[in-house]
Amino acid sequence: MKLNIVPARTGLTWVKLGLKTFAGQPLAMAGLFFMYMAAASVLGLVPIVGVVAALAIVPAATLGLMAASAEASRGKFPMPSILLSAFRAGQQRLRAMLTLGALYAAACLLITLVAGLIFPLPAGGKEADMQTVVTSPAFQQSMMLTLLLYLPVSVMFWHAPALVHWHGITPAKSLFFSSVAIVRNLPAYLVYGFGWLAVFMIAGLLVTTLGSLLGGPEMIGTIMLPTALIMASMFFASLYFTFRDSFVDDNGATPESPGDAP
Repeated sequence: MKLNIVPARTGLTWVKLGLKTFAGQPLAMAGLFFMYMAAASVLGLVPIVGVVAALAIVPAATLGLMAASAEASRGKFPMPSILLSAFRAGQQRLRAMLTLGALYAAACLLITLVAGLIFPLPAGGKEADMQTVVTSPAFQQSMMLTLLLYLPVSVMFWHAPALVHWHGITPAKSLFFSSVAIVRNLPAYLVYGFGWLAVFMIAGLLVTTLGSLLGGPEMIGTIMLPTALIMASMFFASLYFTFRDSFVDDNGATPESPGDAP
């Protein structure tokens, strides 16, 4: 396995492929994403342990959605079991994926802790005080710092699950190779990011316009949530292509593996 350098315009191709793949299997791709979100939400209801578990399954869930996108791109209908691809690849790769999950959860919790210590939120937290908390400068500064600190974490974990699953690379090396791939192909990933930003902005404009015509702010709120989930499903449908084109095997071929690792 080696790094593949792609031109900047490839970023736009990834966006198009994500949209095309979702359009080919909209029910499957949206349904799989909703299943993942539902599982994470249920886990999040369990105090402390559930929150950690919800974070820890992110790498495995990302791999499952990438595998689903690979299947859909070949015209196949990805079954719900594909979300469990990371848990069906043998003990060695399962342990590696669980290690990634633990590292991801630890990184996210550490970011939250650091942001909370630097910008402590106002006292309270009751439902009646939530608007005050959300609109406070401390909350906004904390969110900005959280996003800033999360950026390198996202870079490290972007390709790590796929490298562990499809190439059998150790967790530490997968984090390193993922970072190198994004840094070396930074122009393509910037185009990719701005491309999705444009798609999200257009979708938001359409939802706002449609909601205003149908019933005002309440209708906008009603339409916004399912639209946001669908847009997120489209984005996750594109992740596989960023991995496929960023790495090639020793023979020069890009990975086209199904959900289960060889």
